[in-house]
Amino acid sequence: MYEVISADDHVQEPPDLWTSRLSKTKFGDRIPHLERDTDGAEHWVVDGRVLLDGHVALTGALMPDVTQEPRQWSEVPPAAYVPADRLKAMDEVGVRYSVLFPTVAGPAGEAFGSIADPELELACVQAYNDWLIEEWAGASDRFVPQCIVPVTPAAAADEIRRAVAKGHRGVVYPAVPMELKALPHIAEPEFDPLWATCQELDVPLCLHAGASRSLQYSFPEGLPPRRAEALDAVTKPVSMVYVLNTFLFARILTRYPKLKLVLAESGLSWAMLDLEWSDHQFEHDELPSEGYEFTPLQLFHRQCYLNTWYDPVAPFAHYLGADRILWSTNLPRATSTWPKTQEIIERSFQGASDEVRKQVLWDNAASLYKV
Repeated sequence: MYEVISADDHVQEPPDLWTSRLSKTKFGDRIPHLERDTDGAEHWVVDGRVLLDGHVALTGALMPDVTQEPRQWSEVPPAAYVPADRLKAMDEVGVRYSVLFPTVAGPAGEAFGSIADPELELACVQAYNDWLIEEWAGASDRFVPQCIVPVTPAAAADEIRRAVAKGHRGVVYPAVPMELKALPHIAEPEFDPLWATCQELDVPLCLHAGASRSLQYSFPEGLPPRRAEALDAVTKPVSMVYVLNTFLFARILTRYPKLKLVLAESGLSWAMLDLEWSDHQFEHDELPSEGYEFTPLQLFHRQCYLNTWYDPVAPFAHYLGADRILWSTNLPRATSTWPKTQEIIERSFQGASDEVRKQVLWDNAASLYKV
């Protein structure tokens, strides 16, 4: 069995996470909580807005049918939200360490970025970050916690410092924060405090695929559930092309040469085409004459990481760099390889050397997250 550091897994937040930690007197029913529909199904609500597309949880990999999510909290499998049960699920497929992303808060923490009241936004963010340290990192050092943050750059930088001091080892942030609040473009100088703080504290900035609706193509109505699920799973990783190119061309990585950028749930195959095209356009438009010292591919090799859970590695390892690839199970999402993780690893690493396999399955994440 291959031992793995899974660089992208998700915790399922329990119903009392925010209701037990936020002031009912101050915030009332604006606190994230579960509500029941007339048909008995449950869904999350914050500040009068439905979260998680109306789901109570996203735990398809643990369900009898991966396309069917739980309708009520009582149907949510314990391995989604109980650390001890998650460890057992990890042991089944050889995952030694698990890097954690949120669910109800959005895969990039974007669910709270739309809250108009900055005090409520910060309270929701801090409650999640403290809970993750206390309940998951406190349960086992095999869980690698990452903080979510307010979307406003200065507030984000402050929360990163607080959270990292508590033990968080990565920063989860929306790739398109300006779709959540009236903010400048992410490439503008107003975001410099965020990049500078991540660079100073040496924690990776993690942008998760599928967290920005403006980058997603709307689905046609009437698709059968399995086909809709497949289309959703395909389009979200590919949308990361916009995110990667923004960081490569907008001088963010040039100005912050030690900032580490992780594109979670990105896949690999699209990136090779994109980087080839980017370098061609870089030379065609004579960007070196405008003061660009490094090509997009050189910046990628210096500072970026892609994350996959199914791609064949050998065809891409040389061009992308084996040291730029992270592996994951994506548990407990419907797209997870669990419980066939080892089988898919065996298939995906055909033609790759033992050194490449070790880099991708272990060394890269171990170095990035200081495991």
